[in-house]
Amino acid sequence: QISYSHAIHAAGFFTAFFVSLVLTCAVFFIVYRTQILKWSFHSKNQEIQHELSQNHKLEHSQFNSGDLFSEDIIMNDQIIDILSFEESGNMLQALEDLEVASLTRADADLEAYRMQICKDVIGMMMKNMVLSHSLFPHVEKRMSSIFKKQLLAVEKEIQEEYERKMVALTAECNLETRKNMEAQCQKARAANEEAEELMKKINEKPAVEYRSLLDRLHRLEQDHLKRFLLVKQEEYFAKAYRQLAVTQRKEVHNIFFTQITNATFKGELKLEAAKTLVEDYSKIQGDIEELMDFLQASKKYHLNRRFAYREYLISKIQLRDSHASALINAAATQISSLINKTERAGHLPESHLGVLLDRAEAEINSVKQKFNYDLKQEKQKLRQKLITKRRREMLQKKEHRKEQLSLGDPFRTTNEVTHYLSHRKNLLSDHTIEFEELTEKLDNEASEELKELLFSLTEKAVEELKRVQYGVFVQELVKLSVPKIFLLEAVEEHKKEMVVKHEQLEREERDRSTTAEELLQLTRQKLSQELETSLLEQKKLRSWEQSVFMQLLSSPLSLSEEELLRMRQELHCCFSQMDSSLSWPKIRARTLLQAFEVERRNTELLKVDQNVAMTNKQQHSKMKKPGSRNRNKVDILKKSLQDKIFIYEDLVKDENLNKVRANFDVLRSK
Repeated sequence: QISYSHAIHAAGFFTAFFVSLVLTCAVFFIVYRTQILKWSFHSKNQEIQHELSQNHKLEHSQFNSGDLFSEDIIMNDQIIDILSFEESGNMLQALEDLEVASLTRADADLEAYRMQICKDVIGMMMKNMVLSHSLFPHVEKRMSSIFKKQLLAVEKEIQEEYERKMVALTAECNLETRKNMEAQCQKARAANEEAEELMKKINEKPAVEYRSLLDRLHRLEQDHLKRFLLVKQEEYFAKAYRQLAVTQRKEVHNIFFTQITNATFKGELKLEAAKTLVEDYSKIQGDIEELMDFLQASKKYHLNRRFAYREYLISKIQLRDSHASALINAAATQISSLINKTERAGHLPESHLGVLLDRAEAEINSVKQKFNYDLKQEKQKLRQKLITKRRREMLQKKEHRKEQLSLGDPFRTTNEVTHYLSHRKNLLSDHTIEFEELTEKLDNEASEELKELLFSLTEKAVEELKRVQYGVFVQELVKLSVPKIFLLEAVEEHKKEMVVKHEQLEREERDRSTTAEELLQLTRQKLSQELETSLLEQKKLRSWEQSVFMQLLSSPLSLSEEELLRMRQELHCCFSQMDSSLSWPKIRARTLLQAFEVERRNTELLKVDQNVAMTNKQQHSKMKKPGSRNRNKVDILKKSLQDKIFIYEDLVKDENLNKVRANFDVLRSK
């Protein structure tokens, strides 16, 4: 048996750690994606030092649905930053990070729903005992009062434990990060010192090239180390989250059974009434687990559907970015093409060729720089507009949801638990569907607005390049006595080329868009099938659970009433664990992939170092002059740096991804 004070303390401790865990995960995601947590390496006397910025403040958060919803809105804003400002090649990685944060967030929401439902159901059961004359009103009032006092005590414990655990976990992660980054810096410093000594003995140009490659390699090493640490910390938090979530569920059962035992012992609750109450509790707990299975599977389906659609939007944005660059480059190439064509036709003295090409390059760079600057500025303005609109519509949805809850709160209008659970299921399901429909609509609108912005600025840039070609260089060539008829023919040819280029890109965009839409539809069909399968599998598991439960209760064991009660309690504690968190499979898969990638990369890097050592040894015995040896050593080291850079930039191939997934499936089965 658990005393009140111990139960309160334990519930407070575990709930507080759970809150700190979820919020810390959210903080790490936001820190990583928005670069609030900055990794800065300053050069001083050719030494690289690092400073981990810890200026971000950890905000207090109340554990209630209103704040949960607000935080979900803020997290949802991240998609605008990804679509607007993330580099094209990094978009999918950024989206995956957001997906993990959203799954972690969903786990927290579901756990909050579970706790609220359990508390409501226990309250309804106690009131029903009074209505059936199985419990005196003053006893029900006293037991309900105990629950309220426990909840107040838990809330106080949550705040205190939240403060302590948040600081402790953040400090622990920062310490591990700092140690790893310091080790990385020491390695970089040693490489820089060796490079400095070597560069003193060789010409400037090879030295600059070597130093540039070395800096690039160090940046890649730091980026991959940060990525590895982030994923490692994700797994740590996910494990702790799951353990504490399960323990918290156990505490709910422990508190309920402790109160029933105490009330029976004091004679406030008759033995037969206690048996009825416990049997009803067991049945209702089965209904609650079935409801939570449905809510979890539904949430997983909707989140997977949301991110499949976002992947589709990213593919469209990447295609548009590629086409915008292709159009601008095509228009830019025509300027130098016109000059070269004129020179090859013999209409332009060779002495003017270099000057005109340099001027053309300067004009083209000026147009491209203005395009990039305008695009960045306009995206910033559009970002604020999109986020404002997004938050306004989501807050309207929140207010609408509040109205629904206040008008149709079954807890205030009925004592029928089945009706309450059914109402909760419908309400949460409808809210999830409405929220996802709104999210998809807002995501699509953001994508379309970004498309219009890019199209408009690309058109302006192309028109400006045409003006440079027709209004500047054609006129300049006319002044240099180039025949007008020749120039008119060249300009007309260029116009036709641009029309063909436009048509080619539009055709390519249509084809790729069709393929992407077909893939999206197939993905959605697959997700629907997975939803049905997962619900069926979980239903079979719950049926088996119920069968085991009934067999144990009906087994011919000589157990006292107290022992039977304890057995029921233990069974409920066990069965409450028979689900999986939403975030853990994704986080574990990322960890396995990172581990595989690190192992593969280290093996390849070791081969490069071994080859360098062997080549240096061979070359040293052949070359006698120090100058020749130094030049040759630099060439060897440059080649090794290029090889290492390629290893870091090389992506994990599909067959290796399949190996990782297979390994994870084996672990999950175990």
